[in-house]
Amino acid sequence: MPAGGPITVFVDADACPVKDEVYRVAQRYGLAVKVVANSPLGVPREPWIERVVVSEGPDIADNWIAERAGPADIVITADIPLAARTVKAGATTLAPNGRLFDAGSIGLALATRNLMDDIRSAGGATRGPAPFSPRDRSAFLSAMDLAVNRLKRAGFGG
Repeated sequence: MPAGGPITVFVDADACPVKDEVYRVAQRYGLAVKVVANSPLGVPREPWIERVVVSEGPDIADNWIAERAGPADIVITADIPLAARTVKAGATTLAPNGRLFDAGSIGLALATRNLMDDIRSAGGATRGPAPFSPRDRSAFLSAMDLAVNRLKRAGFGG
């Protein structure tokens, strides 16, 4: 999408702990939000929020988001392979803890994820992600605000 296009926030929603925060930031900046999930989720009834229910199956929601996200967009996901796809498409991609996935960090994130997956597949024990904390929520809000402002300075959202 060319500069000057609207900013859309895509939320990989099935296990997203920051949906309410996304709604607050999006409302403040007048952004469209697409909440994508494999099953119906409750979302506020606002004209700028669209609930997208895709069919069940591996990566169906991820594919829907990856096929639509571009440089004017923000993607919220904890899914590393989806983050890699949306970073490649030029989207600003944030984890729910506020971590920015970009061209410089996504390779290491993918390698780490794949290594942990291989260890688990071989029967090894790994720790899961740390519990989601108030600090993560605060970091996400700051990162989301920063992402919106960067896109606006780049000419999007007009």
